[in-house]
Amino acid sequence: MFHFKSGLEFALQQDKKDQLSNFRNQFHIPKDDNGNELVYMTGNSLGLQPKITKDYIDQELNDWANLGVEGHTKAKNPWTQYHNYLTETMADIVGAKPLEVVVMNSLTANLHFMMVSFYQPTPKRYKILIESDAFPSDKYAVESQLRHHGFDDKEGLILWKAPKDEELVNYEDLETILKIHGDEIALVMIGGVNYYTGQFLDLKRITSLGHSYGCKVGFDCAHGAGNVQLNLHDSGADFAVWCTYKYLNSGPGSLAGIFVHERHANNKNLNRFTGWWSHNNQTRFNMRGEFDQLAGAEGWQMSNPAILSMAAIRASLDVFKDAGFDKLCKKSQQLTGYLEFLINELKNPNIKIITPKNPEERGCQLSIQVKNADRSLQHKLLQANVITDWREPDVIRCAPTPLYNSFEDVYKMVEILKNLLDE
Repeated sequence: MFHFKSGLEFALQQDKKDQLSNFRNQFHIPKDDNGNELVYMTGNSLGLQPKITKDYIDQELNDWANLGVEGHTKAKNPWTQYHNYLTETMADIVGAKPLEVVVMNSLTANLHFMMVSFYQPTPKRYKILIESDAFPSDKYAVESQLRHHGFDDKEGLILWKAPKDEELVNYEDLETILKIHGDEIALVMIGGVNYYTGQFLDLKRITSLGHSYGCKVGFDCAHGAGNVQLNLHDSGADFAVWCTYKYLNSGPGSLAGIFVHERHANNKNLNRFTGWWSHNNQTRFNMRGEFDQLAGAEGWQMSNPAILSMAAIRASLDVFKDAGFDKLCKKSQQLTGYLEFLINELKNPNIKIITPKNPEERGCQLSIQVKNADRSLQHKLLQANVITDWREPDVIRCAPTPLYNSFEDVYKMVEILKNLLDE
């Protein structure tokens, strides 16, 4: 239980006591034209760059320059094995076994590859269940899968909606949907942390419920990886996908990750698209043999690793490893609780936090609904050196990210917001 106080002095005291405060110095903080640091609250959209990222990428550029193709085996970090350098730390962050995780491709591409294996419709069981306010690309992806298999993308899509005049979905409605349609649903595909509300869903509960009706279950964890304890292995989910450029700080458009539960690790009968990097790495370069599939998540790889992107991911994961993810999650709850406290202290009737109040049902993002506001409010915040994220029609998303945000950042952001609303 955290006890917060008003005033800048409290924020400064908390920063002095924060054992993780020095990690802020390991990141490039955006500045204005006068060299003043901005208050950056959008790690949920694009994480900041660790200062070591350049060194990690430069190492691979130098090896490429000096070794050419020989870098695949003779580089300081041989490129043919590079994805393996990411696996253990990434598995720790998402709560999985190394066998279950690999970094590859991009987020939506990975979602499609997972659906090749885990969306296997029949004439009677072909529908896909997704939350109604899912991130748009997820909805586009599952609709296209329905069309690809010859089904109507509206009739075949079942939406888990929040109750009328509410923003958060509830499990009772999900249970009702499955009770009515469970024998028609082939796949339950849900965002683990909702991009709009910040609601962190109970992955294990959803998986258990979906499996009890014979559905496959997968999660898009783009807003969860590096933000909350996903515990993917214990959830029992069949698969999960996530990007690495939000909380995992790997740079715009960087590679993504997949999780495939270990019970599928050696199932060579699962339909999938394959490429030479999913072939046995001991004989991959012989080029003449029949396809010999790797076990585990590696068996879903397609192409050789994108080394420069993986170098940026590795840099961030090394920072996470040094900080300790458990400690980061604890600080996240403190920072987010402090933001919630200060917003509530404003006592502004036009402001409503739509993210769950329970810290176990959210990460570091708070979605702040501002009645009668529009995008101009975000522009005013930016002019005041605060970077937030606007989502239509009236929500500011703020994510005090524990690796580089401070209590002082949170205090400044709320003070600036207060002044703008009082104008």
